[in-house]
Amino acid sequence: MITNGSSHAKKSDATHAAGLFTEWKTLQKQLAEKGEVTVDGDSLKVADVVAVALHGAKARLTGDEKTRKQVDESVAYLARELEAGHTIYGVNTGFGGSADTRTQDFERLQSAAIQHLNVGILLRSDKGNDSGRNELLRSHALPSPVVKAAILIRCNSLMRGHSGVRISVIESIMKLLAHDMTPIVPLRGSISASGDLSTLSYIAGAIEGNPDIFIKLGNGNIIPANDALQIAGIEPVRLQAKEGLGITNGTAPSCAMASLVISQANQLALLIQVLTAMGTEALNGTSHNYHPFISTARPHPGQAEAASNILSFLSNSKISPPFTAESHTQTKTRLGLAQDRYSLRTAPQWIGPQLEDLLLATKQVATEINSTTDNPLIDAASGEIHHGGNFQAMVLTSAMEKTLAALQNLGRLIFAQCSEVINNVTSKGLPPNLSADDPSQSFTCKGFDVNMAAYMAELSYLARPVSASVQVAEMGNQSVNSMALVAGRYAMEAVEVVGLMCATYIWVLCQAVDLRAVQRGFREEVRCWLPTVVREHVFEWGVGRGEGRMDVVERVAGRLGGVLLQRWDELAHLDLKERCDMVARESVGCLLADEEFPGKGGVVDHLFLMEYKCQGQAGEFLGGGSKVVYEFVRKELGIPLNRGVEDHPPLLLRARAERENGENGYVVSNGVGSDPRTKILGTMASDIYEALRKGVIYDRIMKFAEESGMWK
Repeated sequence: MITNGSSHAKKSDATHAAGLFTEWKTLQKQLAEKGEVTVDGDSLKVADVVAVALHGAKARLTGDEKTRKQVDESVAYLARELEAGHTIYGVNTGFGGSADTRTQDFERLQSAAIQHLNVGILLRSDKGNDSGRNELLRSHALPSPVVKAAILIRCNSLMRGHSGVRISVIESIMKLLAHDMTPIVPLRGSISASGDLSTLSYIAGAIEGNPDIFIKLGNGNIIPANDALQIAGIEPVRLQAKEGLGITNGTAPSCAMASLVISQANQLALLIQVLTAMGTEALNGTSHNYHPFISTARPHPGQAEAASNILSFLSNSKISPPFTAESHTQTKTRLGLAQDRYSLRTAPQWIGPQLEDLLLATKQVATEINSTTDNPLIDAASGEIHHGGNFQAMVLTSAMEKTLAALQNLGRLIFAQCSEVINNVTSKGLPPNLSADDPSQSFTCKGFDVNMAAYMAELSYLARPVSASVQVAEMGNQSVNSMALVAGRYAMEAVEVVGLMCATYIWVLCQAVDLRAVQRGFREEVRCWLPTVVREHVFEWGVGRGEGRMDVVERVAGRLGGVLLQRWDELAHLDLKERCDMVARESVGCLLADEEFPGKGGVVDHLFLMEYKCQGQAGEFLGGGSKVVYEFVRKELGIPLNRGVEDHPPLLLRARAERENGENGYVVSNGVGSDPRTKILGTMASDIYEALRKGVIYDRIMKFAEESGMWK
């Protein structure tokens, strides 16, 4: 729960987007007002976890006397049970399959718990020692944001008063967050049943002051835990009865990973709905795909939500305007395919189930954040200790596998859309590879097309259920185990890959809608000058043949315009000069079949001039959501329309040098940093990717949704 002097009004989370909006508003409020996240066991949100893990928000234990008393009572009740000589798992027995042993040395047993769990593999470089580093080895440490989130969630669980862990110990763990001290925790080794035991044991080892457990400080230095505690003025903790087990026997690392994954997966799901709207415009599609009647006839809530969102993002579009009687009539008389291809026409039906799965996954993660997940559980109020299996993290595996499948399906959708945008056979008149210059020498998006196939193949490989690979562990005792942390790790990998796909698709879409704007301008120009050409040439030619009636002029102009523009789209693979000549010859020739028709040369000249006269100004044609993305890329990131091979940096610099110094001028890099055209295509896509992963594009979309009242 975020506290800053005022409570946050809770909105209805009945839809995926409404839940997103609530979480976004919570996070924005926290960042703006610099409130603290309060750990009270019951009210932590996914947005709170994100705020602490990724945005440096502060967190503190609740001061509520009732909550703190419950924690104290669980400790006191445990002490009475031990004094009475009762057997309590993990407190006076061994662990797991060794629970048939007994001991009265309670503190030593907790040290034994931590010792046998500190078995993860870390690299020397993970601990701050880069000497002799093997460059082939990636880090074997859990990312710091995940560790911070795990600390927050574990302390929240312990504050529920079911674990028998002293408040002073919980406060010691929280001090790690307060001092921006993050334990170095192994990436692998947890099966997420009996909790993420080994993973959490490194956090326990950190507050013990173990000299071979390492802590990353806020300044980036990595030092032994005992030195870090001394610098921060934190007393090392001596764990008492059940406290080692209480800290380690929980699902917090899996839940931490799941919280960060679901937050970003939800953002991508919304972004992909925006990109589908933008793809509809890029492909000159129809908004009728998203008509509410279609979803009313098949009332799945996710489908209806996706259709409504896409339609809202198309608001004010001049390319794919909202359905009206006039646009519906135009749809009935459209040339070519009578309807859009599946990647647009079935987008609501494809996206909808993913939104429903993500909504359920989000609820599962949110519930787990505020759950007690260790064993045994102490109910001091009723005087009972319950031995159970709340450490089994299958609910998080379920959430992450749904998320993985959703990400794979969403990625597949934009892969299909992107392929259709780049391919001139399916793009309705856009040039091959979205090259702005002659396609015989320029292949602008061909590399992006191949990259998207690589990303999609990897994404499909990742989207396999980890739960199907469970192995029996720990003396046969852990016969079923969730592998939730591994599922979360693979889901995070999928987030990364879908992010790469979205960044690539955004670049492609901005290029495509600019070229679509050129096409629209060209078509308007053709409609303006074509009657003049007909009057000046066809009419005079017709008079010489005895056909001087005005109905001939009208008939010829109408037929000529339709054939000319159709052939213009179909011949997009030709270089401009050849394309102009071919279009003029075939459109005029098919009408009059006369090589001596005097208007052909005029048509060629006009086509050539109009193609260069029209400039891409896509922003004025786009719907509201598409415009947000387009203007962010073009204005905030400063990524321009690519003009083709002439924008290849070496050619660009050489041309600049020749202009300034003559033919023998040297290629220099002056002004590379300030001239966006001197960046390679991959760097531009990388800039989009980083902005996307930081949440900047998402923030722009949410602000648009808020200002337009989409989800009120």
